[in-house]
Amino acid sequence: MASSGEEPGSGSPGRAGNGNGPEQALDTAEDFEVLEEEEEEEEEEEEDMSEMPPLEDVSRPPAPQPEGQSGREAAEDPQEWLDVLGSGLLKKKTLVPGRGADTRPRKGQDVTVRLKAALEDGSVVEENPALTFTLGDCDVVQALDVCVQLLEMGETALIMSDAKYCYGAQGRSPDIPPNAALTLEVELLEARDAPDLELLSGKEKVELANRKRERGNFFYQQADYVLAINSYDIALKIISSSSKVDFSPGEEAELLDVKVKCLNNLAASQLKLDHYEAALKSCNLVLEHQPGNIKALFRKGKVLAQQGEFREAISILKAALKLEPSNKTIHAELSKLVKKHADQRNVETEMYRKMLGNPSAAGAPGKCKDKLRWSIPWKWLFGATAIALGGVALSVVIAARN
Repeated sequence: MASSGEEPGSGSPGRAGNGNGPEQALDTAEDFEVLEEEEEEEEEEEEDMSEMPPLEDVSRPPAPQPEGQSGREAAEDPQEWLDVLGSGLLKKKTLVPGRGADTRPRKGQDVTVRLKAALEDGSVVEENPALTFTLGDCDVVQALDVCVQLLEMGETALIMSDAKYCYGAQGRSPDIPPNAALTLEVELLEARDAPDLELLSGKEKVELANRKRERGNFFYQQADYVLAINSYDIALKIISSSSKVDFSPGEEAELLDVKVKCLNNLAASQLKLDHYEAALKSCNLVLEHQPGNIKALFRKGKVLAQQGEFREAISILKAALKLEPSNKTIHAELSKLVKKHADQRNVETEMYRKMLGNPSAAGAPGKCKDKLRWSIPWKWLFGATAIALGGVALSVVIAARN
């Protein structure tokens, strides 16, 4: 079982960690928000690796190179290379033919390969005589996960991959520099159906789910949040699958612990993609199991704030602060939200005042002036009317005397 301090998936392309160091914060402003059991790594921009075109069933490339010709010498002949994605960034060449196209492995199977990985200068950075992974689960670098689906049983192939489908802009400390292309020599040794999840022991389920979770952490550090979510989802499906085996209380507790870690990291990835409803659901699932989970409360508060629910977000963060009064990150976030809420209320108050037409202090003198302006003509009109009536009465009296 993976220990809490273990470097996630070290030892093979795509599973490797990123060097030693303190745990990486999920957000530079969230010093207590860390991926579970993840090593420190600076987040850098890299191209999205999640939109590769679907693979098509292709025929086996031409025969292998003549005896004595090395893989690198054979690589110089472009006629013998299969452009896997049509972009020139991922190519495959058969060195030793396999047993036919019908022996190719299927997605979802567990495959075992012999692997040798080297940089462009020939420096070997990885050698594994029996690397096992689940095909299509993104357990390894994409170059390997994609191309092994094209191998026939017993086939040995050379794979030349751009950094985009290996370790990208971050590389893998200390042996693979950033933006490094890799050449992989791969032999397909075995392909078998994945184990029945219902028959796994509690310990086996924990180990399998942890491997998928750690892979998600790797993708998170690569800023590939789509693939990170995919790995966390796979881990959660393993944990939630039905079982025909009885688990001990300790195994049940371990499974719940892995589930909570996956849900918390899933919420972090969903927040990065602005998937607020999904992130809120993930946080609520954590809080169903652990109502006092600080990370879930904090992220739920952030989600609600993003949705404009400042009052509820402030309430959630206050609850988190009661559980951890000394946490500076919660203090900072809470102060920011309180200010935003006050500003929002001031704007709403001013808007309602204008809508209702309530006089402002500055507007009162204007009203009085208007009233005064209208009162003068009425007085003059009244006076003029009185004079006119007096004149009529005087005329009537004079006429009567005459």
